[in-house]
This record gives sequence, structure tokens and C-alpha cells, in this order.
Amino acid sequence: MDIVDLRSDTVTKPTLAMRRAMAKATVGDDVLGEDPTVKQLEEMAAARMGKEAGLFVPSGTMGNLIATLVHCRRGDEAIMGDRGHTFLFEAGGVSALGGVVIHTLPNQPDGTLTEWALKAALRPDDVHHPVSRLLILENTHNRCGGVALPAAYMSWAGQFAHANGLALHVDGARIFNAAIALGVRAEQLVEQADSVTFCLSKGLCAPVGSVLCGSQEFIRQARRVRKQLGGGMRQAGVIAAAGIVALEEMVDRLSEDHRRAFSLAKGLKEIFGVTLPMGMPQTNMVFPALPVDFPGTAAEVAAELSKRRVRVGVVGERMFRMVTHYWVDDEAVQYALDMFQQVLSDLRRV
Repeated sequence: MDIVDLRSDTVTKPTLAMRRAMAKATVGDDVLGEDPTVKQLEEMAAARMGKEAGLFVPSGTMGNLIATLVHCRRGDEAIMGDRGHTFLFEAGGVSALGGVVIHTLPNQPDGTLTEWALKAALRPDDVHHPVSRLLILENTHNRCGGVALPAAYMSWAGQFAHANGLALHVDGARIFNAAIALGVRAEQLVEQADSVTFCLSKGLCAPVGSVLCGSQEFIRQARRVRKQLGGGMRQAGVIAAAGIVALEEMVDRLSEDHRRAFSLAKGLKEIFGVTLPMGMPQTNMVFPALPVDFPGTAAEVAAELSKRRVRVGVVGERMFRMVTHYWVDDEAVQYALDMFQQVLSDLRRV
């Protein structure tokens, strides 16, 4: 068996269909608006999100940064969760590059921000304060266990934002995972959003890229910001072709990743008192924790698992993150469980 890589769905490699599409893609200079394959991808993405237009960008991080820079001026404030990807894992780009003030609120276990916290965060019209300009939500929510925020909440949050003079941006890196888990169309989750970014290079298996979607005017401004950030690409149809295949072939099968994550979590719970502090997975992420009496750390366990060709993420002294994806089948899940049990048994005897 090859290495079972559960560190993230970002480790996915393109499928054979994607490689074929990339090899024969029709291309042009995308900065000049002349790449037909990029245009096709952007139109498909916008339609999937129920938005007027899309913009192909190198990464979700850049997509979130561009959205923030379009919605906010220097000194404005963006409200987001304290477990959100934009706050934790995007190198403070909105502040470093955009001069945007970050205002974090506590994420609830289900990934939401409470109405009370949001109301308390709104700034008065006072020269001493930055202007509250943007609300950012993440769906699915990575560090809350890969939970899917339901359509009703997303709609309410958008209405709240607009009623209070805020724009709503959705970091929808895994928005299709959320849609599949909730049994709704992705566009229903972002209907109230002024902009949304989703990744092609995670569970959808494309080698690179994300798409930022919004109104025609928003994307017109976003295209300029993308150029300022160095994100303009030339014959980008070569990689956009893989994104088209991702949207056509890889969305509906995400339910298989969710099923395997559930099986993985169920098996882990049966091993030496392993716990799931974030509960059983809703989508493709599992966050198991070592028993309180275990004589070792998550990093030590991960190192031993790696020797046995199983790679897992470490997100705390005693907690892991494991993510299922296209290249993890049922056999791989069982192998990972067997190796996890073996490693814990061996370390207990040391």
C-alpha cells in the first residue's frame, strides 16, 4: 500500500481526467482576458454560487485577501471568528497588506458567531473607532471540526450584516462539502453573501487554484487587486482545465469522503480510550484526542505512524486532525486504524 496521507485534503493529486484535460486545454493570456478555459471555469463557478461573475485566483488565501481589500478601505474593520482561517492561517495578510483591522469574536462549537457577540462588535459612528465594514464567515469551519453551517444561519448572518452596513464574505474553501453534508445546493449557503471564495485544490482534487465569486462590479475591482498582489496569470487555462473537471466530476462524490471520515472516527473511538472532543464528523475532518493517561504526545504518535506509512496532522499536544479525500479509500481507512492501534499499543509498553 502507498502512503495513507490524512494530513489534509490539500495533498490530493489531480485525477487522470484532469491531467488529460490539462494537456489539451485551449489557452490564452488571462491577464488580457483572452484565456477561454479560464473564462469557462469562472462562468461555471459563478453559476454554482449563484453569483454574476467569478475570478480564478492561485489560492483561497489570496481570494479571501482580495475580497477583504475590495470590501474594506485602510483602517476599516473586518469581523471574523477567532478560529477562522483568515485570522489563524493567512499570515495576517488583511492587516499587513490591506491595513484592515481584525476584530475576532468567539466561534461557537458549531462554527457560528452569536447574535449577541455580533451586535456587541458593531462600532458606533465615532471618530475614535474604525468603521465596521465586513463580516467573514467560514463554511465548512475547519477548526471547529469541519462542521457545516446551515443555510438558515448563513441567510440570517447575511441579513444581519446588510442591516448593519456590513458586507458578508464567505470563506467557502470547502463549501461543497457543506452543501453535500446539509443536502442543499451550494448557492443556498451563500445566497446572502456579497462574495465567496471556494477551493478547487482540496477535496475537489485539482492541483491548484480557487475561484472568487460576486457581482460583476465586485469582480471588476477584484481583478485589479489580483493584479496588484501579483496573482495575474497568463496561460492559466492549463490549470483551469483541471478546475472544470473538478466541478463536473468531483462534487457529488464528496459524500464518500464524509462516509469514510465517519468510519475512521468510529474506529478510532474503539481504540484505547481515544476521544473525539469535537464530536463525530459532519464532513471529511476527524479530530481525535489521546486518552488522558496516555504516556506520549500527539507528535510522538504521528512520528511513529509516519514510519508505518500513515501521515496525520497534529493540532495540539494530544490532538490530531485527519482529513479524508479522493485518494483515501476504505482499505486505507482500515490500514490507518490498524496502524493507530498498533502504535498506541507499542507506546504504552515502552
